[in-house]
Amino acid sequence: MTERYLLRLFISDHTDRSRCALENLEQICAEELGGRYELEIVDILLDPQAAAREQVFATPTLIRELPHPVRRIVGDLADHEQVLEDLELLPILAKGRD
Repeated sequence: MTERYLLRLFISDHTDRSRCALENLEQICAEELGGRYELEIVDILLDPQAAAREQVFATPTLIRELPHPVRRIVGDLADHEQVLEDLELLPILAKGRD
């Protein structure tokens, strides 16, 4: 069974850093996850309760909700290899490429 991913990106308005994180994440998802993910974008200015619930104190913050355990990354997600490692996707990808 193919694993699915639930990703939640917390941004603050449409700052350059938030736009960059979203663009990087969309590229990573398209290249590495295909259709195996769901991405939710949360603007903390429009939904501060969501940020409080998830204890998000800096933006952009990416949370991988599923599969468990939950993983968090803060920053613009420019280092794609580091993002893949932090999201623990590298072992899964390596198996699929053999």
